[in-house]
Amino acid sequence: MSKVLVVTSGKGGVGKTTTTAALGAALAMMGQKVVLVDFDVGLRNLDLIMGAERRVVFDLIHVIQGDANLSQTLIKDKRVEGLFLLPTSQTRDKDALTQEGVSRVIDELRGKFDWVLCDSPAGIEHGAQMAMYHADKAVIVVNPEVSSIRDSDRIIGMLNSTTQKAKENGEIEKFLLITRYDPERVGRGDMLTTDDVLDILSIPLLGVVPESQDILVSSNVGAPVTVSKPKSVAASAYSEAARRLMGEDVQVTIPTERRGLLEWLFKRKAI
Repeated sequence: MSKVLVVTSGKGGVGKTTTTAALGAALAMMGQKVVLVDFDVGLRNLDLIMGAERRVVFDLIHVIQGDANLSQTLIKDKRVEGLFLLPTSQTRDKDALTQEGVSRVIDELRGKFDWVLCDSPAGIEHGAQMAMYHADKAVIVVNPEVSSIRDSDRIIGMLNSTTQKAKENGEIEKFLLITRYDPERVGRGDMLTTDDVLDILSIPLLGVVPESQDILVSSNVGAPVTVSKPKSVAASAYSEAARRLMGEDVQVTIPTERRGLLEWLFKRKAI
């Protein structure tokens, strides 16, 4: 049965779009048919992360308004079998996302894909509400910082009250993904620990993604980190998270500080 998953957060810049791309690619590499839908109208970035910006002809708003159909608009990834992108408009505003139009598009995508991953804009405005309204599952992306956690608590409240499932007395399955985790800063007390974040938000932990140069490099070359750097620690974290979404019982790996041999020898000598 097809699943609609929204990737959301209260605060911008936490890695939602990177996460959408990485999780979607990982699911597709597991044999799933996946579409990534960009709901950030006016500020689209998912096509850049996927390296497809030059292939965009039509977009989500064209489909909603009946100016194009899905077959004209969907962009097939050239690297991963079963992975597709539905970009959004860079020139319209979020009011172009109508309830009726979004419902029609999501229903059609459910009939074509195993997973529909909705990349939500940050915050609680109209675009975010449209992205989460039809979701079966939600991944709440947070950095281990107080401001990010506080804003995401509001998002959890919206998922529990304003979505279609909530209105039908159901509940969206919610998962927490911690990104930009730096064990050295956590050790110094500059960042919250994983346990701190879980205590505050009280939803299941999907994964912990470390601060990584590999993610930045992958984004700059237009590829999900799970595709361009599949053996990296960050890619492994996203791949583990995708396996958990598929129902596998996989232990969450918490990144730890790794010191180089020369640094270790120097510190050892100084003691």
